[in-house]
Amino acid sequence: MNFPFYKKTVPQRPSEPVTLPPSRPTSEIKEETYMPDDGLVDAVNVALLLGQPLLLTGEPGTGKTHLAYHVAWQFGLEVLKFETKSDHKAQDLFYIYDALRHFHAVQVAQARNQDTPNVKDFLDYTALGKAIILANELKTVKEFLPTTFIKEHPGKPQRSVVLIDEIDKAPRDFPNDILNEVEHYHFHVPELNTTISVEDEQFKPILILTSNSEKHLPAAFLRRCVYYNIPFPKEEVLKQIVESRLGDIAKNSSEFLPDALALFHKLREQPLKEKPATAKLLNWLMTLHKMFKDSNNTEYKYPDALSRTLSTLVTNTDDQKLAEDILKDWLNDKK
Repeated sequence: MNFPFYKKTVPQRPSEPVTLPPSRPTSEIKEETYMPDDGLVDAVNVALLLGQPLLLTGEPGTGKTHLAYHVAWQFGLEVLKFETKSDHKAQDLFYIYDALRHFHAVQVAQARNQDTPNVKDFLDYTALGKAIILANELKTVKEFLPTTFIKEHPGKPQRSVVLIDEIDKAPRDFPNDILNEVEHYHFHVPELNTTISVEDEQFKPILILTSNSEKHLPAAFLRRCVYYNIPFPKEEVLKQIVESRLGDIAKNSSEFLPDALALFHKLREQPLKEKPATAKLLNWLMTLHKMFKDSNNTEYKYPDALSRTLSTLVTNTDDQKLAEDILKDWLNDKK
């Protein structure tokens, strides 16, 4: 199906649904194309040596989240992700107990004169709790697991990468409430009156946390982490990132890519409230390629093509007018 897919007007509604082209996240990163800088590599190794969590900050789109997947890919491990929300409690990082469903099941069982349901079948182990359980042999933790989890457990202990994404979104007390659990990799389950911990250090989860620095994290928590701020990539590194992630699109655009990067850097130099990030750059380049590939990647030089896709780079309403003026000046300079 040729672009454009959606049109301003069509003669009539089709009698059958139209088959659209398959879509995917345009900034999708393959693990093998992730490019950490030297400082980030050192930070990962220090965290591994000390057995401490790695806390990452940096601009959105600089690859904080995807580091966990790259580490897991390189070591052949599984990623267990916890997406932090503003209403999460510390317990939610380890497990969630469905008390209401348990109460209802007990009432039904009593009415039918059946055995009382086991509380463990109403526990749902989440990222760090699941990783701690998987770090043990099944026989040592089986009595604490719901039937569905027993089937998932490989039997032998395994190590996992745990990603706690955007921990700064959590309530203020959340980081302090998990200090001991994160330091010693254990957690208490009062519903079962037991504490589950990692028995063998070699299977201790690799813990990676990200923060967008929307609010400060407690000092006591920071002291227990290895910290690294991912800087925005330099121009040459950014070019390498684009080439590695966009493949032939970048390699076949010898004139297009330098100009696109030049405009991107021009926008980042201006006092925008939200500077465009690497992920937005990749989305923009992909959009230009998909929309204007029939014109040999040259139509991007015309104001219409660029202004129509500029919102991919600049998503803040106040910034968009300034970005349009920057685009006009940049085009005039190229004449």
